[in-house]
Amino acid sequence: MCHVLSGWNACIALVCGNCVVWKGAPTTPLVTIAMTKIVASVLEKNNLPGSIFTALCGGAEIGEAIAKDTRIPLVSFTRSSKVGLVVQQTVSQRFGKCLLELSGNNAIIVMDDADIELAVCSVLFAAVGTAGQRCTTCRRLLVHETVYEKVLEPLVEVYKQVKIGDPLENGTLLGPVHTRTSRENFEKGIQNIKSQGGKILTGGSVIESEGNFVHPTIVEISPKPKIVKEELFGPVLYVMKFKTFEEAVEVNNSVPQESISTFKGGVSSDSANGGKVA
Repeated sequence: MCHVLSGWNACIALVCGNCVVWKGAPTTPLVTIAMTKIVASVLEKNNLPGSIFTALCGGAEIGEAIAKDTRIPLVSFTRSSKVGLVVQQTVSQRFGKCLLELSGNNAIIVMDDADIELAVCSVLFAAVGTAGQRCTTCRRLLVHETVYEKVLEPLVEVYKQVKIGDPLENGTLLGPVHTRTSRENFEKGIQNIKSQGGKILTGGSVIESEGNFVHPTIVEISPKPKIVKEELFGPVLYVMKFKTFEEAVEVNNSVPQESISTFKGGVSSDSANGGKVA
């Protein structure tokens, strides 16, 4: 489970009087242990057993055991849609319940009356923060044709100024991607983007140094290529122009996973993650 979402879901479960057994990603065992110790210490300070919040470390076999265990009435799972479907089927076979948070291909729509400065700042953080490695990352930017250049020019400039490096240092916006495999997937993704007609406006390369650092990337592309409909788990933003709001909504809904934010008159409104826009 994603460590952020584990906090959201665990808090709800604990407040409702439940015990929590959870497993973090197999590549982040130290974070899993650290979080568990923090929560356990809070419980113990309030005269409750720390074992109310218990962690397990391991691979897919642990997750499979949790999904099959009838003593666990509700299973919360965060990862890909493909694996999430397997989890749902496994839990449903024993009449358990699932809370699934799967994939993401979020869009931000910038209308012609938007506050451009606000939109640019919001897009930068949404697309680059956490190196694009969260399901709520902004991956698609749809801009009204009349303000397209007004949005794109300052956005490209601020992308070029992003401080990349140690996330513990002040001013760093972009830390490393998660693993060497993540870095390799970024490189493969850029190759696929180019082969499918995408134009790299900035970024599009890895940083040759210790660590898995990549440049934040903006891609000008149409909404039709297959790559746009997939989740490239990294700081890659697809930008597209549109004429009408209805057209933008249609583009948003053309992918299998999406949520939407609309900048209209300087106001952002979000639909539920994973929901279509009517």
